[in-house]
Amino acid sequence: MWSKFREKFIGDKAFYRRVLLIAMPMIAQNAITSFVNFLDNIMVGMIGTEQMSGVAIVNQLVFVFNICIFGGVSGAGIFGTQFFGKGDYEGQKHAFRFKMYASTVITVAALSLFTFAGTELIQLYLSDSGEVGDIALAMQYAKQYLRFAMIGLPAFALSQTYISSIRETGHTFIPMLAGMAAMVTNLILDICLIFGVGPFPTLGVEGAAIATAIARYVECSIVLIWTHTHKEINKYIVGAYRSFYIPKNTLKDILIKGTPLMVNEMLWASGMAAIVQCYAVRGLDVVAAQNISSTISNMFNVVYIQLGGSISIIIGQLLGAGKIEEAKDTNRKLIFFDVACCVGIALVMMVVGRWFPNIYATQESIKELARVFIVISAAVMPLCAFCHCSYFTLRSGGKTVVTFLFDSVYMWVIVIPTATFLAKYTVLPIAVVYLLVQSLEFIKAIIGFVMVKSGVWLQNIVEEK
Repeated sequence: MWSKFREKFIGDKAFYRRVLLIAMPMIAQNAITSFVNFLDNIMVGMIGTEQMSGVAIVNQLVFVFNICIFGGVSGAGIFGTQFFGKGDYEGQKHAFRFKMYASTVITVAALSLFTFAGTELIQLYLSDSGEVGDIALAMQYAKQYLRFAMIGLPAFALSQTYISSIRETGHTFIPMLAGMAAMVTNLILDICLIFGVGPFPTLGVEGAAIATAIARYVECSIVLIWTHTHKEINKYIVGAYRSFYIPKNTLKDILIKGTPLMVNEMLWASGMAAIVQCYAVRGLDVVAAQNISSTISNMFNVVYIQLGGSISIIIGQLLGAGKIEEAKDTNRKLIFFDVACCVGIALVMMVVGRWFPNIYATQESIKELARVFIVISAAVMPLCAFCHCSYFTLRSGGKTVVTFLFDSVYMWVIVIPTATFLAKYTVLPIAVVYLLVQSLEFIKAIIGFVMVKSGVWLQNIVEEK
């Protein structure tokens, strides 16, 4: 029985070596990014509750932008990965050009929205129903932070366009190095600009935003320089800017397959923001507690997120090469590995989560609520890992309409109405509301299991017609 189980769900040394060579740099890069946000959050949290809450609200809005960029490049990334697996670098170049178009449009739209409607968006997250915090002061700090945070958005969009294409080739180490450089830059500037060390002025939340923006440009510069000086590896970049042409058939295929994915990412990100807004109606103390909880959750979640993301690379390349049965077997083992890792990580998070809120200079009631949120988040992590793997499995085979239904439609039809009703129209404690909303991942995991097992995603979308 054990041998049968092992053959089905556990790979050999070569399997895990390949997975870790791709996933570990991605995990490290995103761990570094999360650590930078972690440091930002703690340093701002050392100033006060209103500053921490203001920054948390703006970061929620920036998070929506980040995910939209991810969606914009991912639509073409499905094709880029399979083109690379096939050895079609010209096709990969056209996918890269599409990413440039998509990220540019999203960035311009976001900058316009934040410029003309930033105050109204922030206001959605401020409610005086809580017992602690000054919402007027939180609004002031949020507007200060947003003004400077917007400077870094173009650099993030451009770097993600390049990083996604670099990862399609299986080279994940350079994005990790770029992320490390950004982390060091951000950390040093945070200390100098938030607290006014040495000759630097004390800028508080504005200093945190400026440090993050500069770090974005450092990361962007590194990936651009490496890509253009290593054309033998990044063959798609040769002549990429000589024209902006994308063949009609390729453009049509990317739009048909990629548009649902782009829309999905945008709706999912806005959905996450909507859920946070539902909790925020319970007061500024809930905003602060959730910010503390999400900070540590993001640190631990990078493992399952990037192991899931590696599925899109490994399985996409296998499908593009026409290795259907190998893709099916590899995918099953990848999902098992991801979920198994998350069980252990969740236990560690529960332990660490007991003392983590003590770092913040805020009220004890907020710290205790944050501890409850952390335990709940850790408990549902294995379910989230499985759902995440299911999503990337379906996406690797170009089933973007299915992923749209599975991800964002499920969120807007099931999760958000539930969160809205429980938070706004019941007197249940916010901790109970949070638990019930998070528990909806169980239903989503069942749906994901059925769809992955059906094998509808096992297809090569770049084969010659």
